[in-house]
Amino acid sequence: MKTKMLLVMLAAIALMAACKGKSGKGEYEVINNGSTADSVKVMDSNSNAPKLVKTAEMNFKVKDVQQVSERIATLTKQNGGMIMHHQMQSAVGLGRDVHISNDSIMRISAFNTTADMTIKIPSEKLEDFMSQVSKISIYVNVRRMDIEDKSLDYLSAQLKLSNRKELVSQQKKGRVTIKSSSDVLLLRDDLVDEQIGNRKIDEAVKYSLISLNFYQSNTISKEVIANDDPSVYGIPLFQRLGLAFANGWNVFIDVLIGLVNLWVFILAGLSIWMAYRFYKKRIRLTNTATV
Repeated sequence: MKTKMLLVMLAAIALMAACKGKSGKGEYEVINNGSTADSVKVMDSNSNAPKLVKTAEMNFKVKDVQQVSERIATLTKQNGGMIMHHQMQSAVGLGRDVHISNDSIMRISAFNTTADMTIKIPSEKLEDFMSQVSKISIYVNVRRMDIEDKSLDYLSAQLKLSNRKELVSQQKKGRVTIKSSSDVLLLRDDLVDEQIGNRKIDEAVKYSLISLNFYQSNTISKEVIANDDPSVYGIPLFQRLGLAFANGWNVFIDVLIGLVNLWVFILAGLSIWMAYRFYKKRIRLTNTATV
């Protein structure tokens, strides 16, 4: 019973507050005539236009990636756009080394070049820009454009923003008391997030993003480089023969000097050999005399 009575009392209080707001007197008169009413009017005027966000993507083949990149940069500037991302890279595929001399090699390489670009372009010029890019390509593999309606998201953010502004206004006037300072900080952060979110939507509606990916046929590169194999480097034949004669003479001199260093052993060997022959000859003469 107490719960039912409490609910009835709350309903009566709410009905009285609504009546005061309609009669132009009481608490809600100040609130509706303040900044909240202005924010609602702004919300209504901004929310009428549809919030259409366009994004596009193209993949195509070109004759020369470097030249097409410069041409796209020029087209972007002419259409009032901006290059947000640009990357060009080359990857080496097949390769071969051809020996043209002992110390030189012709390196033949096949490499492919690709480029990625992200362009921010005014939305009303997006389709014209894509047609201009198609004309400077050999052929287009992929061309796609998507349109996303952000009107409801924008309206939802505006309504939340209006509610938070009203709560902040009541808190400043003392009609609503928020005890926790962290709750006040979170409320103000939510106000900032909603405003930034809608500004992002406005920016996306005004400027569209298009992703471009293009490539060219494989390019053949011929480069003469030094042979990095040390084993192939040698001295010419006649120079090697001259060095051989010189080395032979040096070896002979070394041997002769080595023999000279051994003169004591040579002399001792000769002495032993002569003594042995003398002793053998004496024995033969003795044997003959005995006979």
